[in-house]
Amino acid sequence: MKVVKYSKQREAIKDFLTGNTSHPTADAIYSSIREEFPNVSLGTVYRNLNMLVESGDIRKITFTQGPDHFDYDTTPHYHFICRGCGKIFDIPADIEKVINSAAESKAPGCIESHDLVYYGICNDCKEHRDSR
Repeated sequence: MKVVKYSKQREAIKDFLTGNTSHPTADAIYSSIREEFPNVSLGTVYRNLNMLVESGDIRKITFTQGPDHFDYDTTPHYHFICRGCGKIFDIPADIEKVINSAAESKAPGCIESHDLVYYGICNDCKEHRDSR
């Protein structure tokens, strides 16, 4: 097994993501980390993010459009993306077993993982739109 050296930058990335529910992009993480590490490169941030994803410490969320986002919450859950403001919200996966069972019964093989993303308008955007 490969031994990974301790990295202050990697630790700063993990600290930034801990408790952060905004699902930031690598660019947003880079901007934040640069405050503490002005000489850090975007490539270093990407390498450390990929290492954290591979080790299971964080989750990479890839959508069909736009950049990847990163999530410190690696427990099973789903996401809601607001088409108005673009924010990403967590949805607890209370229905995961039901969805997995239904999909497994229809799939032509064994399902190993899945991502589920809902799209709509968040309450803040809906309220702003309705108040016009």
